[in-house]
Amino acid sequence: MLVAGVLCLAFGFLRLPAFEELTARTVPILAFVLAMTVVTELVADAGLFQVLTDKIAVFGRGRVWVLWLLVIALATVSTVFLSLDTTAVLVTPVVVLLAVHARIPALPFALTAVWLANTASMLLPVSNLTNLLAQSRLGMSPVSFAGLVWAPAIAGIVVPVTLLGMAFRKQLAGRYGPQPTHNVRDRPLLLMCAATLVVLLPALVSGVPVQFPAMAAALVLLGVFLRRRPGSLRWSMVPWRPLMLTIGLFMVVETLHDIGLTPLLAGIAGTGDGFPSLLRLAGLGAAAANGANNLPAYLALEPVAGSPVRLAALLIGVNMGPLISPWASLATLLWHERLQALNVQIRWGGFAAAGLVAVVLLLPLSVLVLWLSSGAA
Repeated sequence: MLVAGVLCLAFGFLRLPAFEELTARTVPILAFVLAMTVVTELVADAGLFQVLTDKIAVFGRGRVWVLWLLVIALATVSTVFLSLDTTAVLVTPVVVLLAVHARIPALPFALTAVWLANTASMLLPVSNLTNLLAQSRLGMSPVSFAGLVWAPAIAGIVVPVTLLGMAFRKQLAGRYGPQPTHNVRDRPLLLMCAATLVVLLPALVSGVPVQFPAMAAALVLLGVFLRRRPGSLRWSMVPWRPLMLTIGLFMVVETLHDIGLTPLLAGIAGTGDGFPSLLRLAGLGAAAANGANNLPAYLALEPVAGSPVRLAALLIGVNMGPLISPWASLATLLWHERLQALNVQIRWGGFAAAGLVAVVLLLPLSVLVLWLSSGAA
């Protein structure tokens, strides 16, 4: 994909002014993604997520449904403040292993992680790369962005959790025994990582461009690890493949817009801020995400959104819609990789059927509450 983007630029299909505008908009976003990946990898290496799951197992008091509710809270907070990919990559293994060690079915915990990684990624710009792109287009502060999407963001948590609770009510009704705790290799390192996160999270919603606090946190943690645990620093922490894919997608989709994609999609996406129009755009975004991937789906449809509330409807489609196909979001693919490493099998037919039910119920409700809360009604 990156080679395709470079060729588009080299042969003039992507004009230089359009490329320069694209670069100015996306480089800060890519810098944030890179910095946050390093931060979350180092925090995980310090054992913070394992310590949190140990605490969750204790607070569950032997009741599986309480344990599940605490996992919901962990996955939601991780997604909202650290991004959906963090939940898929770092939260999934620890909650699945928690279920395995407790000798309870792992599937409810695994599905909770991946569903919330996608559907809970509406509230803040940092929750999803698509949100960062939308914030960049709208020029909103994080607080203003949250003020636009708070209602569908709540629906994106409540509806999937309700559906999962109904589907797995029998598996969640049991009890579990005492769980083994993880030994902390370096407590001062763990405390420094926790303190860095405590400072970073409010900084991400302060209105300061998010790449700056994320880069500062990454530099602090790199310095700490260089002194206390240099062996943990490795080039594989840098998400080379996702970054190259993302850069290539940016360039290819911008090329398509440059040669006439926008007028074509405008006729399909419709216009207006009425409920049917918003639902049409959200449904188109969800269909495009499941057909290809949520990032190119957003990039392709962003120019035809037209207004803040339509852009929010598009985010509903591309953020909450990717519950059906495995490739609909990078988070789902990363989640599946982690499950394979843990020898947990997923039947994609059942995954798609359950996801389709969730999307059919979730999208209209989310668009409805967006329409009502935005004043467009």
